[in-house]
Amino acid sequence: MFTALFKDLAATFIPLFVAIDIFALLPIFLSCTSGLERNERSRVIRQSVMTGLGVSIVFVFLGESVFRIIGITIDDFKIAGGLLLLAIAMLEILRGEPREAGTWTRETVGVVPIGVPMIVGPALLTTLIVLTEHYGILLTLVSLILNLFLVWILFMNATKIVNFIGRKGILALSKLTAILLASIAIMMIRIGFLNIISGI
Repeated sequence: MFTALFKDLAATFIPLFVAIDIFALLPIFLSCTSGLERNERSRVIRQSVMTGLGVSIVFVFLGESVFRIIGITIDDFKIAGGLLLLAIAMLEILRGEPREAGTWTRETVGVVPIGVPMIVGPALLTTLIVLTEHYGILLTLVSLILNLFLVWILFMNATKIVNFIGRKGILALSKLTAILLASIAIMMIRIGFLNIISGI
């Protein structure tokens, strides 16, 4: 029983970790929060993680209802979501440098862009819906909370991590994560097509 539960937890945790792509976020987070005092940076981290959690929970509970209203099946979403994830992954793989941070105000930087769309972007939202369909809301939300807790820890130690791994190391890890995201996207597309074909 515990082995099956751990396997399902890993099966939900890993895709969410890949979708968030924390290694690509660390340099952007440092750029967005450069010049902030330690207490201000802690506030931004709390703000971004809580924003990510709130948006994700709303999407998990309302996403499928919206699909039913407009007549979209979960298999339609798997195929469309898989194609979207594949596009995001390919852009990340082909990108030569980390994404730009942009210019944001201190008051809202935790919400936009760090909370949304950096932590909670199209890749994470798509993955949440698919995992909810396969493993249920409870296990998916547990894995989401664990991932956001990990994001909080890594953000708190972002400077040390980036200095230790180096900019090239961060870029390499981000590319590896993007390749894993592409693999998950292909799996989603495959499952969606197989389910549609088997239902015909």
